[in-house]
Amino acid sequence: MARKITRLEDLATLAGVSIATVSRALNDSPAINLATKQRIWKLARENNYPFRRYMPAGPIGARATIAIVVPKPQSREGQLDDPFFLELFAGVGEAARERGCDVIVSHVSPSTYEDLATLMTTSRAAGVIFLGQSTLHREFNQLAETESAFVVWGAQLPDQTYCSVGSDNVEGGRRATAHLARLGRRRIVFLGDTEAPEAGQRLQGYYDALRQATMTVDPALVVPSHFEVESAAAAADALLARDGRREGAFDGIVAVSDLVALGAIRALTRAGVRVPQDVSVVGYDNVPFARYSTPALTTISQNTSRAGRLLVTKLLAASATDEIRSERIATDLIVRESCGG
Repeated sequence: MARKITRLEDLATLAGVSIATVSRALNDSPAINLATKQRIWKLARENNYPFRRYMPAGPIGARATIAIVVPKPQSREGQLDDPFFLELFAGVGEAARERGCDVIVSHVSPSTYEDLATLMTTSRAAGVIFLGQSTLHREFNQLAETESAFVVWGAQLPDQTYCSVGSDNVEGGRRATAHLARLGRRRIVFLGDTEAPEAGQRLQGYYDALRQATMTVDPALVVPSHFEVESAAAAADALLARDGRREGAFDGIVAVSDLVALGAIRALTRAGVRVPQDVSVVGYDNVPFARYSTPALTTISQNTSRAGRLLVTKLLAASATDEIRSERIATDLIVRESCGG
């Protein structure tokens, strides 16, 4: 049996407005108020009305248009110039191109449930990929009660009802720390902001590795830093001023990202501390310039190409199933010069 085609008249009946109002709303006319537009656009999506013909979001002939949205900056998340996020953008873009989809980067930076709901009901895209959870876990759960065409890059958290794709951060943090413990490092610092969900899970892995190696868990060795080179260098300077190079000073650093690791190395080098002879350093992300730093950076790799494919595939499947399962990507330890072995 042929599938019934939704007409403009059908949308008008469903919305309880005139055909002219529906037409103006689909064309984003300023004569129609936002609440009415949201209601009509949502009905159009739910009833498979091909309104993208009237509101083109990209070149003609694309299978779908995917919107990429980055939540309001919270520690690392929201920094579009972060090298890891540029890699993730590329992974999503390549995966979308393979599937015949266009990609747009939204100017919207949501920070509340209302922001998320407005974005979903006014977007011309077939679905949305949120790069990062920020502090919006509960809000994403609430959004999942009424919307399914979205996927989040980030951690998998307790009681989560929305689909997320991300790396196994706990295992990544554990492997980075365990590697330094195997090298004989006994005073290992965790350097980085732990407020973001993914960073918090890396810290959990750090604690797990210390316990497995029967090493003391010292809260003083967890040192906060933003996801920036300058912030990490300042945090390492303060750590050096506190501990100096006396007996029992720190001899290893597990950084929450490669940028943080490189900032720490900069501060250590300026202070005459040798890396890796005096202090071993491990980063996280394996961004391209990590291999070209001096010394080349040992790091935890996340597969951004696979991440992009999973994000796009799960988003495109969202309209065909009631439930899309979250998925974790394996992490790998890439050993280079900065840890000494």
